[in-house]
Amino acid sequence: MSKLVIAIPSKGRLQDNTHDFFARAGLKVTRPGGARNYRGAIKGMESVEIAFLSASEIARELAEGKVHFGITGLDLIYESIPDPDKAVHVVSPLGFGHADVVVAVPKAWIDVETMADLGDVASDFRGRHGNRFRVATKYVNLTRAFFAEKGIADYRIVESAGATEGAPAADTAELIVDITSTGSTLEANNLKIPRDGVILKSQANLVASINADWSETALAGARAILDRVAAEEQARNSKLVKASVKDRTAALRAASRVGAIQPYSATPDSQLLHLLCPKDAVAACAEALISEGAETVTVETLDYVFSRDNRLFKPLKQRVVR
Repeated sequence: MSKLVIAIPSKGRLQDNTHDFFARAGLKVTRPGGARNYRGAIKGMESVEIAFLSASEIARELAEGKVHFGITGLDLIYESIPDPDKAVHVVSPLGFGHADVVVAVPKAWIDVETMADLGDVASDFRGRHGNRFRVATKYVNLTRAFFAEKGIADYRIVESAGATEGAPAADTAELIVDITSTGSTLEANNLKIPRDGVILKSQANLVASINADWSETALAGARAILDRVAAEEQARNSKLVKASVKDRTAALRAASRVGAIQPYSATPDSQLLHLLCPKDAVAACAEALISEGAETVTVETLDYVFSRDNRLFKPLKQRVVR
């Protein structure tokens, strides 16, 4: 394939959030022909093609190398791909679609507060009932790996096709492994999560396929996309701090101690400093500058901060260029 192909969710809140993510980076996703068309584009980027797929399809297409980039949750990556570290490269978390894959047991199991407690219950359950307790889940691979890590073997998986959280009440399973964002559904079904029962903290990520055909055209498209994504991310997490100081060197030294960097200044010998400062360190940066003689410090919001070295593209290129 010559174009860079990006798979994005075809419907729902994930699709809306994905469109917002691209829009913040100045990238407009278009879908000629409307919702029934499963191919789209990014306005002004002829070398990029959009594929609209379900979240589970995205993980599969990434593994098979049929798309270059995909936006999907880590839960699907680690559940659907046998050896994800060899098949995909996680480029960046996107800050939406937060959910955890968790073990949940009935609240009535008052003796189960940890996975070690659950292991004890598993052994006792088999001794009393002559069979292993049932775990309802759609996350078969994640469950097996996690239970093995915790040393729990006396269980059997019941693959869930419907509302997993209702399985204990329906007596089709004793406990569940499921995904939750707020915990309210588990609460409504009288289920609780052991203290160490979080298997995976997931969110939407921009993921690259190592198995895709990374042509020069695809790499160039990836660089163009990631330049904008990284620039927006840097701007979102930073503020531009301006101040006029008496001693530039001392002021820069003081500001650098709280993480500020100097992107540019008016002239080399000017006392006016323009500093790029992490958003959560702005107050400390201002205090440092004032302590070095600044009368006032102003703070500005940024749209983009482009850099010669792209921290997202460099590790991607190292993984995909052979």
